[in-house]
Amino acid sequence: MQADGDWSILVIDDDAHVRGPLAQLLEEDYHTYCAASGHEGWSILDREQIDLLLCSQHLPDMSGVDFFRHTRISHPESIRILIAADTDHREMIRSINEAAVYQLLSQPLQSDQIALLIKRALESRELARRHRYLSRELKFADEVLQRQNNSMSSLLQNTYEFDKLVFASESMVGVCNLARKAAATNLPVLIQGETGTGKELMARAVHFFGQRKAFPFLAQNCGALSNELLQSELFGHKRGAFTGAISDRLGLFPAADGGTVFLDEISEVSAPFQISLLRFLQEGEVKPVGTHESRHCDVRIIAASNRPLHELVARGEFRRDLYYRLRGFEIDIPPLRERIEDIPVLAEHAAKKYAQSIHRRIAGISPEVVQRLQAHAFPGNVRELENEVRRMVAMASDGEFLSRKHLSPEFARLLPLHIENRQQPEFLKGNATLKEKVESLEAHLVSQCLLRHKWNHTRAARELGISRVGLANKIRRYKLDHGESH
Repeated sequence: MQADGDWSILVIDDDAHVRGPLAQLLEEDYHTYCAASGHEGWSILDREQIDLLLCSQHLPDMSGVDFFRHTRISHPESIRILIAADTDHREMIRSINEAAVYQLLSQPLQSDQIALLIKRALESRELARRHRYLSRELKFADEVLQRQNNSMSSLLQNTYEFDKLVFASESMVGVCNLARKAAATNLPVLIQGETGTGKELMARAVHFFGQRKAFPFLAQNCGALSNELLQSELFGHKRGAFTGAISDRLGLFPAADGGTVFLDEISEVSAPFQISLLRFLQEGEVKPVGTHESRHCDVRIIAASNRPLHELVARGEFRRDLYYRLRGFEIDIPPLRERIEDIPVLAEHAAKKYAQSIHRRIAGISPEVVQRLQAHAFPGNVRELENEVRRMVAMASDGEFLSRKHLSPEFARLLPLHIENRQQPEFLKGNATLKEKVESLEAHLVSQCLLRHKWNHTRAARELGISRVGLANKIRRYKLDHGESH
């Protein structure tokens, strides 16, 4: 409920002996304005937001009822209270109905009566306002829910899953069909794709859809360890083999015997380790660090890289023979920006998953949110999308729709090209000249690029193919800033 001090009241009476005491009574609890005539009252209404009008029937330029007839149209939400002396009862009732007067006060006025009446009137106004707001919100929610159900029902008819991977795009259908074929074999698999595209989920899916699903699936990030530690983690070591080796270690390859080992960031391993891994792929033998004894391990290798290995091979940074050994099956996961039709189903899946984890019910995701998500380039791919959805779920109340107000500022500022025409750039409107359309298009592209890269000028300039100075000139020319979107 709105606090008393936030309400504003306009007192209109030509008698200063009535107007003054009324203002003095009310100004302790409300923002109070005074006028001596109807025209003076209209002037104040044009400047200020008035919640309640307290007007005398007898004004020098018009009657109080005539004043209220006008304000009923121009300021319909303002409560109207009429102060009247002796007046014909039937005529006053007719006038009150025409002007939609909330209450009639007879003179002489009583302070306690006025204070209580105004308090109750403002409370009724606030309750009515909230009722209208909630009615609109419920109507909107019903409409959105219907549209969402229709669109999501249509969309989910073409939604697929491969283990924990969720997708709807044709490109991912092809990728996962290839992965299913790979799962049916024991060949090594090389998964390539940008960071956050789901390479480890793909590796797990290949393992659990294959013949080795009853055996362990173990994962190791190769980019986080030195060559010595990586050798130890995968092949094991004997006690005293190096400083800190205080006991024997089995290693992931022996521990996963019969199963699968996932090697992430394989592009980051050193040349000596590449030789060791190549020998293991050829012979299937493991020699722990610090010993001359070898043992045979039946392990399938699934490797992943966020950099194209064939380019590293061409530059001499990765062994060609190892590359060919790893790519028994080569699976390339496309970035999320190239398969935006996956964004709605991924967002819906993530919202349900995270809502369930915090025991919260989410009614759905509004189409506007989906449009704004699809307008983002997602340099962090699916991981970035999931983080945004997780934040939205945390911001939402139980049973609420995820709407624009729940988006982070970076996403809320994005304007997809196909939303309402009044929000479209000039280059999509028919009444602009060619020069205006070209400039508007350039401003829109520059603005969206800056938003995608969180206003990092270096990365934005690189994507646009211009210099930082050129980018700065365009920002200045089109008056772009962190709060604008074109």
